[in-house]
Amino acid sequence: METKVDPQSSKPNKTGYKSQGTPWEHRYAQRTQRMKSSAIRELLKLTEQPQVISFAGGLPAPDVFPLDEFRQACDKVLRDSGPQALQYSTTEGYQPLREMIAQQASQDGTPVDPENILITSGSQQALDLIGKVFINNGDKVLVESPTYLGALQAWNPYGAEYVPVPFDEDGMITDQLEASLRCGPKFIYALPNFQNPTGSTLTYERRVQLVELADRYGVPIVEDDPYGKLRFDGQHIPAIEVVDGQAREQCDCYTGNVIYLSTYSKILAPGVRLAWAIAPKEVIQRLAQAKQGTDLHTSTFNQMVAYEVGKESFFDRHVQLIRKVYRERRDVMLETLEEHMPENLHWTHPEGGLFLWVTLPPQYNATQLLEEAVKQDVAFVPGDSFYACGGGENTMRLNFSNATPEKINEGIARLGNVIKNYHPA
Repeated sequence: METKVDPQSSKPNKTGYKSQGTPWEHRYAQRTQRMKSSAIRELLKLTEQPQVISFAGGLPAPDVFPLDEFRQACDKVLRDSGPQALQYSTTEGYQPLREMIAQQASQDGTPVDPENILITSGSQQALDLIGKVFINNGDKVLVESPTYLGALQAWNPYGAEYVPVPFDEDGMITDQLEASLRCGPKFIYALPNFQNPTGSTLTYERRVQLVELADRYGVPIVEDDPYGKLRFDGQHIPAIEVVDGQAREQCDCYTGNVIYLSTYSKILAPGVRLAWAIAPKEVIQRLAQAKQGTDLHTSTFNQMVAYEVGKESFFDRHVQLIRKVYRERRDVMLETLEEHMPENLHWTHPEGGLFLWVTLPPQYNATQLLEEAVKQDVAFVPGDSFYACGGGENTMRLNFSNATPEKINEGIARLGNVIKNYHPA
C-alpha cells in the first residue's frame, strides 16, 4: 500500500485525506460570548517578570504561609490515613473539617450544623455553583458598584443582568437599595468586610438595614467574606449572616436568608483551593448536586491536611501573625501614598484585608496610566474592571499584602512619578 506524506507534517498520512481543520469558532455555546478574560489574571502573567513591582494581584504574602505545619500535617495524613486521603470522597466534604467550620461559625453567632456546610474548591467555585443553581438568563442580581470581578466572571455565562447599588466609604448605600429591590432581583451580592476592590467595610447599621430590606422583599443575600478575619483596626462587626439570624427565631441549624461564603485562601494558603458555603440545608443539597457535575468533590487530601493544620486553634494564632504583617504593609502604603502622590488623588484607609482604592481626577484614565506604569516596572489593576455596568475609568485597585515594605516604598514612588507625568487627553 502506498503511503502518502502530509506536506505539513513529517508523519506519514496513511489515508491520503488532507484535514481542513475544525472550525471551532462555530462550535462554542452562546454563553461563551459573555465570557471575558480577567484583567487581573492577564496582569499576573505580565508581572511574573522579577523586575516588576506588582500591586495588581490579590495575593497573600508567601512569607506567612505555614510551611512547617503543612509539612507535618501532610506526613501525618499520609502516615495515618493515606488510603482514605488519596481516595474519592463525599461531595459535601470531609466531615471533621465541616464540623470544625460549624463549631467556629456557631461561636461567631450563627447556629450551624455540618449539614449546612459545603466544602468547595475555592470561593470562586462556590460563586460558580450559585450561578449554576440560581441564575436564569436575564435574571437580575444586585451588586455593589464597584464589586468583585470574579463574581461577575462567574455569573456572566449564566446570563445575569446586574443592578448596581451605589457605594461609599461605609459600603453599600442601603438607603438607596429599596428602589433596586422593586425590580425583583434573584439575590443581593455583598462583600461586607474590607471589600474587594475598595477595602471599605459595611457598617453595622447598614447591615441591619440590608437584612431588613432583603427580608421585606423576599430577596436572599449572598455574603462573600474572604477577609473577615483580617481586621487590623476598629471593632469587629457581626457578619450579615449573624445579623440575619438575630432577626429571626433560629433552631439548632441555620435556616436564614443568607448564603455565606468564606475561604482558607487568605488565612492558610490559596494553593490548597479550599473554601466553604453555609446555607439552609435544602440550598446546600442543590449546590452539592451542581458540584457533582463539576468536580465530584474537593480534594480529599487537601481537606484532611487543612483539618490537621487547623485543629487545636491554630488558625486563631496564625491570623495574629497575618494581621501584624499586613497592618505594617498597609501603613507603609498609606504613608508612601501621602509622600509621593499629587494632592488631587483620594484613597481609602481600610481597617483590614488586602486592598485599598485610589480615585484619580475625573479626566484621568487608569488603563492608559497602567500602560505607562508597566514601562516603569510597576503594576496595578484599573478600576473599570470592577464595575458591572461601566464606569470607574479614573480608579485603581492597589494590593498591599504581597509586596514587602521596601518594595511598596519603591513601587509607590514609581507610580507617583507616572501619575505626576501623565497628561490626560
